[in-house]
Amino acid sequence: MHITRTTRYPTEDMETDMDKAAMQNKIRSRRSHNKSRLGCRNCKRRRVKVSNSPESGSASPSPPARVSQQLFRFKPSKYQPLSRSSPNEEEHASEVNSIGVQCNLATTYSGSGGISIPDLQLYHQYLISTYRTLVWEPEDVNQVWKIHIPCWGFKSPSVLHLILAVSALHLGHQNPELRDDYIRQADNHFTFGVRSVTAILSHLDPENCQMVYISAVLICLIYFGHGPPPGEYIVFSDSGKAEWLVYMRGVRSILHSYHERIFTGILEPAPSQDAEVMGPLNEELLRHHNRLDEAMVFIKHQIMDESRRQLYIEAATNLSSTFNEAYRTRGAGRDGISLMAPVIGWIYRLPEEFVCLLEEKDSFALIILAHWSILLRYMGTCWLMDAWDRHVISGIRLSLHEDFHQWIEWPWVVIHE
Repeated sequence: MHITRTTRYPTEDMETDMDKAAMQNKIRSRRSHNKSRLGCRNCKRRRVKVSNSPESGSASPSPPARVSQQLFRFKPSKYQPLSRSSPNEEEHASEVNSIGVQCNLATTYSGSGGISIPDLQLYHQYLISTYRTLVWEPEDVNQVWKIHIPCWGFKSPSVLHLILAVSALHLGHQNPELRDDYIRQADNHFTFGVRSVTAILSHLDPENCQMVYISAVLICLIYFGHGPPPGEYIVFSDSGKAEWLVYMRGVRSILHSYHERIFTGILEPAPSQDAEVMGPLNEELLRHHNRLDEAMVFIKHQIMDESRRQLYIEAATNLSSTFNEAYRTRGAGRDGISLMAPVIGWIYRLPEEFVCLLEEKDSFALIILAHWSILLRYMGTCWLMDAWDRHVISGIRLSLHEDFHQWIEWPWVVIHE
């Protein structure tokens, strides 16, 4: 009940009983105001008044300092939040029209632009966690993965979609019970990211080549982050071209056009911090070299064509150098993502003729690849490369006639021990 005081006259006998009661109870009057149905449930609970006037940016009777009139509206995602809204919240959605951040996230808005809450979650995940898994931070002296790539996301749709995709995969790895939900988000962002990169490739220039290169690298990382797909073994597959090779060739094409420009400024490589290989690691490295040498003796005796034989020798020699580089990195106490450059670098530097042999499942090329797959085992501490070593060596074993299995026994044992 709204109680107000009546007009009082100077004489005491003219006071009404209601006035006396009001005086005794010290009830103060309240200024009348127009009721508003605006504002979200949280605002109503806190008793924040929301103006009926669209020109007003204030939520309280006394005007504060100037408030921006921009409406921050969350774009509805095609992915529903992991917990559904209650019927009451959906019922009140149509009433929410306050100025400021919309509190009811179930409301659907029309128009383009904006960002969804699931996407904000993915972006947040990248900033606080995912970027750390994509680089060994002491080597990232310019903080490319921590600062510059997230900023590039505001300029380049491909970069933004791809960092959201890799973050979704990372969350799926951390939360297996929600993996399917995050995989769907990752796939959607990956699709848009790849389309954006494809569209800009014809307009590649010195100004955008670094962002396009990083986009291509992210595409390759996302492929690994999805986990091993059935029938795909990085450089060969059960049918047709290996999908990852398509992405890797995209990286090669970009580097071929603007290699010197790409690796300047913030992308300039940091000095190597590798260490000497000593003790048990050195003994382990020697065992790998010896087993690879034994396999190469066998291969050389099987190949009569000199040019073909030289192709295998060159691939094996480069693989030995890759083992040395990888073990120097391990000797410095680093593995996982730190091994990405030397391990994937071997594939990148393979001549196209040898890659074609792998795609054709040439037995001798697969034997050499089996020894390379040992290095994937030491990358397993990085979530991106989880289970890839066993997947690749299993694909090689299935593709080889059993007469050749003895020549991949060493990689098989190392990976499964």
